[in-house]
Amino acid sequence: MPKDSSIKSVLIIGSGPIIIGQACEFDYSGSQASRSLREEGIEVSLINSNPATIMTDPVTADNIYLMPLTVESLIKILEERQIDAVLATMGGQTALNLAIEAGKQGVWDKYNVRLIGVDLDAIDLAENRERFKEHVISIGMDHAPSRIANSFLEGKEAAQEIGFPLVIRPSFTLGGTGGGFVMTEEEFDAALRRGLNASPTHEVMIDKAVLGWKEYELELLRDSNNNVVIICTVENLDPMGIHTGDSITVAPAMTLSDTAFQLMRDQAITLMRSMGEFAGGCNVQFAINPVDEQIICIEINPRVSRSSALASKATGYPIAKIAAKLAIGYTLDELKNQITKTTSAMFEPTLDYVIVKMPRWNFEKFNGADTSLGLQMKSVGEVMAIGRSFSEALQKACQSQENNRAGLGADKKEWMSTDDILNRLENASDDRIYRVKDAIRLGVPRKTIHKLTGIDHWYLTQIKNLVTLEDRLLKYNVPHDIPKDFFIQLKSNGYSDQQIAWLMRVDEESVSKQRKALNIRRSYKMVDTCAAEFPAQTPYFYSTFDGENESIPSDKKKIIVLGSGPNRIGQGIEFDYCCVHGLLALKEMGYESIMINCNPETVSTDFDVADKLYFEPVFWEHLEDIIDLEQPVGVIVQLGGQTALKLSENLKNKGIPIIGTSFDSMDLAEDRGRFSDLLKDLDIPYPKYGVADDADEAIRVANEVTYPVLVRPSYVLGGQRMRIVINDDELEKQVLSIFKHMPNNKVLVDQFLERAKEAEIDAICDGDDIHIMGVMEHIEPAGIHSGDSSAVLPSYSLSDDVLKQMAEHAKKLALALKIKGLINIQFAIKDEKVYVIEANPRASRTTPFIAKAYKVPYLNIATKVMLGAKLSDFDIKKELKGYAIKIPVFSFDKFPNVDKQLGPEMKSTGEAIQFIDDLTDPVFLEIERQRYMYLTR
Repeated sequence: MPKDSSIKSVLIIGSGPIIIGQACEFDYSGSQASRSLREEGIEVSLINSNPATIMTDPVTADNIYLMPLTVESLIKILEERQIDAVLATMGGQTALNLAIEAGKQGVWDKYNVRLIGVDLDAIDLAENRERFKEHVISIGMDHAPSRIANSFLEGKEAAQEIGFPLVIRPSFTLGGTGGGFVMTEEEFDAALRRGLNASPTHEVMIDKAVLGWKEYELELLRDSNNNVVIICTVENLDPMGIHTGDSITVAPAMTLSDTAFQLMRDQAITLMRSMGEFAGGCNVQFAINPVDEQIICIEINPRVSRSSALASKATGYPIAKIAAKLAIGYTLDELKNQITKTTSAMFEPTLDYVIVKMPRWNFEKFNGADTSLGLQMKSVGEVMAIGRSFSEALQKACQSQENNRAGLGADKKEWMSTDDILNRLENASDDRIYRVKDAIRLGVPRKTIHKLTGIDHWYLTQIKNLVTLEDRLLKYNVPHDIPKDFFIQLKSNGYSDQQIAWLMRVDEESVSKQRKALNIRRSYKMVDTCAAEFPAQTPYFYSTFDGENESIPSDKKKIIVLGSGPNRIGQGIEFDYCCVHGLLALKEMGYESIMINCNPETVSTDFDVADKLYFEPVFWEHLEDIIDLEQPVGVIVQLGGQTALKLSENLKNKGIPIIGTSFDSMDLAEDRGRFSDLLKDLDIPYPKYGVADDADEAIRVANEVTYPVLVRPSYVLGGQRMRIVINDDELEKQVLSIFKHMPNNKVLVDQFLERAKEAEIDAICDGDDIHIMGVMEHIEPAGIHSGDSSAVLPSYSLSDDVLKQMAEHAKKLALALKIKGLINIQFAIKDEKVYVIEANPRASRTTPFIAKAYKVPYLNIATKVMLGAKLSDFDIKKELKGYAIKIPVFSFDKFPNVDKQLGPEMKSTGEAIQFIDDLTDPVFLEIERQRYMYLTR
């Protein structure tokens, strides 16, 4: 049936700040849904408290409400605007929980607002473990033996009845919070208390553990006529026992029999149709016994889920966009496939390639954290890779992770101790897939590896094939000796030139030179949803080595924007926001915009944001081949954080133009020692410092500048491995740690300015002039990383003289660095004297915050300045009544035993924005109170 014409305005509820278990995939889904509704002439209002997202940008919705996600905020919006319907399925568990609470308080009924895309009873049925279990059984499906418990006593009785091992699953939580496996009775009491406390309803489901079973996810869409399509089936490489957010996943499913696959499809469709009267997206998770293929339903999420973004990018099918249209009354047969433009949206995608999703962890940020993987999600981001085979996609995923891996092993990071490797296989952590490869390389039988890990024999065979290829490669002495057909076989299995060079003990350049001499180059294939059965026009490509190239370069002037790779602490969604605005500005200027990124959660990797999307690792070899094909006029590296910046030296050495600030200027700002020398030459105050190449030299410098000192490496983001130390012993330990993990780095030893204030400036410079976009004053003192400090815009206690000094230093520094584009400068203020701590010649974490607070097209202006525009070309107007506060958000609940002390290394996973009229606001007063407690404890 056609769309519901009575719906003229819709409120979309967002997901709030980034936390572990709920990341930027909901920024992607919310943004896509908003665009979809606006296409239909519907007025879209959006509430979210996250300033770092595209979702909360004026380009996304008609009305943006940057407000706390509370019932009070919803009532305020409903009092202000005529809202016909609310869409709560695009903001994860946060949005659903808020919709439930508002429903319980009668808000939707009072204001005559319909809940579309799902209904409250379906939410309760899915989230209430006991109701869901009974429902699954009532429709003839299997569920693991289980009991509900609302008290400690009920939990003990359930455990006695079910027996160990078992699983505790708290109700109404996200990312498996509070859940886990319990192997023995001795572990049970503490685990039960943790689960009950984690549930907002003080309720847990206690299940019989199905350890070692395979785990699958299906992404579905359903319309008001009860038509259901399955968009993607995703297989977890890891067996049951590891949260799907922490598992490597593969699509299409690789190890299912057709009988089991069809039965699982049927059950998923039956289950979705049984979940009340709603139209929209849905995610269903199953466990399958690898012995007899018995299927057990684990859970259903009647909303767009974490996996929906992955499934959308894996297939090219825009799930959130279609789900939004279904929510307003359209049926699947009335909608066109967004890729082919000719087939129906009822056409289920077909994959003629393999995708591998690999999580990204940040355990090094959480000192003392339990790094073992289980039912509680711990990863902070993910990457996706596409290849013609599993092995090619797996190796590309490893290259995408931003952890200095050149692929799956063969890159000088292999382990050699069999005992250590076997222990890692049995006790899963973030590096288990690499240890699987090590075990096979050292001759551990696949049967033993399967027993320890539960990973299917098919996957182990694929990794064994890689080891066989490496053994064959070792027979050749130099790259020139490698036969062309074998060289192609290596590249088709995902090997980077860097890996081949390491195995042969030669330099990477010699491998690349020989590969190109043999004319072995990447070809690019289109992601078209239909395995080339129908013509498609999508500009969405991945690389492989099978000859035929489907990416035909145009003759337009084009610019490549380098993305920021996977989310991690210190480099999150804010850089994707910057990339998207860069792409939009390039289109506006008439350039063909090309995006390179590997993060499936982001808006920048949506198929229709850039003129052309390469879903590829942000890895030099891949970048160079794309540049060779496209021949762009230049590459923008300022928007993708440290990931993009690290590739700028390669671009310079190859003679590829960098748009905006030059590599030499960026390198001068990033090299802590040279930068301090520049400050000295400019007569800008800075803390006393020294540069050291070893621990002895660092101790000499520290004693010269006097303790306490700040120890830090160059070329890092998020304060990585920065520490404040107070004596020689602490200094030696920290310096050795830096050189262990960053052997080619230098260590900078700065005098630490105790009890100083900290502030920062974001600015745009055109090479001749500078415009200060914002001055933010940190509420916490110097010594706490800027990403972990609350910040107020504009400043609230800095004197006019201090502000003048900051502005003078900023202008002098930006011009000396020859900045063309963005710059962020951080200051310490002590006794009314302003010291420069560092300068970042790129987009920063605060860029979106300032853009939202002042309602100014910050990135649009900055991108145009990079390409030669002058600041005088723009009339920059800022709007802000009162103050905006940036409030960091942490995910310490995932790591209960970690050191929560804040310091120079960033630990927050996200941020929220709060607007206040004056400094008597309770929000500000509470933050100030916490600061006072920090200073006086």
